[in-house]
Amino acid sequence: MQGKADAFWLREPGAGEIRPVTLPPPGPDEVYVRTTRSAISRGAEALVFRGRVPTDQYQAMRAPFQEGEFPAPVKYGYLSVGVVEAGPPALVGCTVFCLHPHQTAYVVPADAVTVVPAGVPETRAVLTGIVETAVNALWDAAPLVGDRVAVVGAGVLGCCVARLLTGIPGVEVTLVDVDPLRASVAAALGVGFALPEDTPVEQDLVFHTSATSAGLQRSLESLAADGTVVELSWYGHDATTLSLGGSFHSRRLSVRASQVGTVAPARRGRRTPADRLTLALDLLRDPAFDVLLTGESPFEELPRAMALLASGGLPGLCHSISYPAEEATCSA
Repeated sequence: MQGKADAFWLREPGAGEIRPVTLPPPGPDEVYVRTTRSAISRGAEALVFRGRVPTDQYQAMRAPFQEGEFPAPVKYGYLSVGVVEAGPPALVGCTVFCLHPHQTAYVVPADAVTVVPAGVPETRAVLTGIVETAVNALWDAAPLVGDRVAVVGAGVLGCCVARLLTGIPGVEVTLVDVDPLRASVAAALGVGFALPEDTPVEQDLVFHTSATSAGLQRSLESLAADGTVVELSWYGHDATTLSLGGSFHSRRLSVRASQVGTVAPARRGRRTPADRLTLALDLLRDPAFDVLLTGESPFEELPRAMALLASGGLPGLCHSISYPAEEATCSA
């Protein structure tokens, strides 16, 4: 079996294009996946598109099936859903999630795909990689029953963190954002909402996802004594400023990084990345996540959509990419 497909490549910072791909025949432990939907990660992919990955982070920022090198040309992305059309019999016909760049079809090891469970539509399944990041953040932070928690930054990741927090009994969650329109999103997720100037104080824990210095400072200022800010933002080359004067030391405040590249230390000895992905997909049975799906473009318009998103001209939360079946061909 051999296949032909098309893939999205960043030709140079600020300019993407669609390129043809010849796929190798799948081996005995590989699958041929026809993509049905993918999604753009507004944080990492926008930084990659603008050529803003720091040189010392080139290796750390590599996606699992990335081709090329930063800054460009590079094929990058990691939120893909498709149907297995060839491979181990138990997987053929299954809808799966894979950490693969935007491409109409691909051949990967069978253990690189995770079956999407019944009750999770493919439209929602594209959020798997982001929910996985949120799961890792909660493992890092270990929120407790009855905690007061703020999530500063109501992007897709912040919203996913906020929704997962609602599953912990007694936790009071407030989603904080500069956009007052995100209040309706917060309501749909079952959490409170505040503008930055109204951020509640004396918080036991704060998750920061806004990727701004102002948001990080606000997160620190809202903590109770001995509280922790869990930093989930990725800044790339952008400078970050934070005032550590005032009560930072006297109140023994902490700022802790969380990153999905490795399983959180609290679970590293007992959970694998595959376990974490499976859990994320199971959590996506929750239809509340559908409020995060706010836009869609066909695959052929991805270069334009990515440019608009990176420049701030494509508002919303999760922007999905749809793939017509005829875009990918596979012949025996």
